[in-house]
Amino acid sequence: MLNFLVSIPKNGALKKETIHDPKSKLKIKVFDLLKSKLTPKKGEVRYFVTAGDETLAFETEGYNNKHRNLLILQMISWYCVYLGLIEAQIHSNWP
Repeated sequence: MLNFLVSIPKNGALKKETIHDPKSKLKIKVFDLLKSKLTPKKGEVRYFVTAGDETLAFETEGYNNKHRNLLILQMISWYCVYLGLIEAQIHSNWP
C-alpha cells in the first residue's frame, strides 16, 4: 500500500492542496482549474486529470531526475481515488 500525505491550506479561498511522498520527499501541487490558474514553472513536471466536469492540474515541486514519472503518476492516481474520482483520466498535455 502506498502511503502519501495531503496537506490542505488553512485559507479555503484558493484551495491548493499538496500531495507529499514521505519516502522520496517529492511534492505535487494540485490546482482546480475552475477555481485557480496554473502558471507553469520551469523544470517541473505537469499532468492534467479530467473526470466528468472536473479538470485538475498537477505540478511537481522540487522535481529532479531522481524522481520517476511512475511515482508521479502513482501519487496522482492515489489522489484521484482519495477524491472519489474513479473514472479519472490522466493526460500529459492539456486535454
